[in-house]
Amino acid sequence: MRVEYTGRQFEVTPAIRKQVDHALAKLAKVIGDNFETHVILTAEKYRQIAEITVTVRDKPMVGLAESTEMLLAVGEALDHIEKQALKHKARWRAKKRHARKKWTAATETTVTRNGKRALAMQAAVGAQATTTVPVVVHTFPPTVRTTEAHVVPAKDAVALRPLTLEEAIKEAEFRDREVFVFRDKEGRVRVLHRTKDGKLELIDAP
Repeated sequence: MRVEYTGRQFEVTPAIRKQVDHALAKLAKVIGDNFETHVILTAEKYRQIAEITVTVRDKPMVGLAESTEMLLAVGEALDHIEKQALKHKARWRAKKRHARKKWTAATETTVTRNGKRALAMQAAVGAQATTTVPVVVHTFPPTVRTTEAHVVPAKDAVALRPLTLEEAIKEAEFRDREVFVFRDKEGRVRVLHRTKDGKLELIDAP
């Protein structure tokens, strides 16, 4: 775990280093200790801005916060990082659990019919015992259930002013959005979308 500090019109104090080290120690319990951290602290008159980037396997997690005191800004930025780390961990667990279920279903499949669990039919195909291959016969319900979509407005996913691509990425990470819509400096509508593997893809609206 390597931490790099950059102070812009601001001197990094021991209290801030202790605060960051304590938070990163907690973060290591979630994502492991194989990550790099870059802390940028900027003082602009009455604004204290903290930008913290944690990179895990070439995937950056960015926390950006502003306050009248640097300790508060750093704490808020670290909270944003922790939320992203927990979400990343949950995705990884869900993907691992899905792969395990898929492997288990290849050997033994259970279906539910009229509220009762029953073992799916299994047949063997092959001319000889040495070439026999198990085949699982699935049963499917006669009707497919569909749920009504629940649509709510997402004002937090749309930028209110034109942004550069770099600004849009930081804003999407700061707001913790999977989809973020913005206009660039030339007035084009563009969309940032985070895929299941954690990558951000850029979509240009026609």
